[in-house]
Amino acid sequence: MPIEFLGSDTLTIYSFGAMMAVAFLVAAWLMQRELNRLYNEGRLGPVRMRSKEKGRKQHFVEASPAALVGTVTVIAVVAGIVGAKIFHILENWGEFMADPRGMLFSQGGLTFYGGLLFAAVGIVWYVRKHNVNLPIFADVTLPTVMLAYGIGRIGCHLAGDGDWGIPANVEAKPGFLPDWLWSETYPNNILGVTLPESGVYPTSIYEFLMAAALFAVLWSLRKHPFRTGWLSSLTVLFFGVERLLIEQIRVNNVFEFLGMEVTQAEVISVIMIVLGIAGLIFTTRRKPQ
Repeated sequence: MPIEFLGSDTLTIYSFGAMMAVAFLVAAWLMQRELNRLYNEGRLGPVRMRSKEKGRKQHFVEASPAALVGTVTVIAVVAGIVGAKIFHILENWGEFMADPRGMLFSQGGLTFYGGLLFAAVGIVWYVRKHNVNLPIFADVTLPTVMLAYGIGRIGCHLAGDGDWGIPANVEAKPGFLPDWLWSETYPNNILGVTLPESGVYPTSIYEFLMAAALFAVLWSLRKHPFRTGWLSSLTVLFFGVERLLIEQIRVNNVFEFLGMEVTQAEVISVIMIVLGIAGLIFTTRRKPQ
């Protein structure tokens, strides 16, 4: 989207990239804040970091695990984009074979679950390298990912990157809802496609609202009395339920699985729901005194 810069020329700012940057920065700030809290309470030990002092022989100093957040964020960005693109290609293999270059370098075409998986692998490797308690780190990180996911969906909405729903049933719209919350035509979408005149469900807005609400619940529960891993298990469950619900009105490619026509996201969502419930069963016990 072009904006006026210094009163004359225009500076092009891509809404999707801008919102992704905001999402990562907000998540990083929240992670630093929570990691520092746990470090100050003695629940997380220090990490050894190389000293950045000039003129001194290289040595290591102890610091809060929050010092790792900068590198963790970079890993999440790079690995997340690579994973999201790979999963999108796998989900749309026919289109990729028809135009590999076009799909690889398209502005859209990112699948969240692929990004989440690749980012998780990279972050786990880095965190374990610094001997940080991984379950506690997951309890800190995953809730912030929920909020970042929602903020990123605003970028999808502004860009019109194909993250939208099926044609909206205009006649069923409740009178108290504004039109933009029920249907959207995305006239300037980056895919250049023409949508039905009645519009489609703006699922990216719905996902932002759900993610923000679920994050608020998770953040309020971060001082829960249960065992380590409980909060990350609840987050995984929330992710699965949220995406499974939105897939019912979202446009996505389907394939046959166990005799049913499902989307890739639906299969992964069910797996996440099962894993989340299993995690809650094992961690819903009070911490030892």
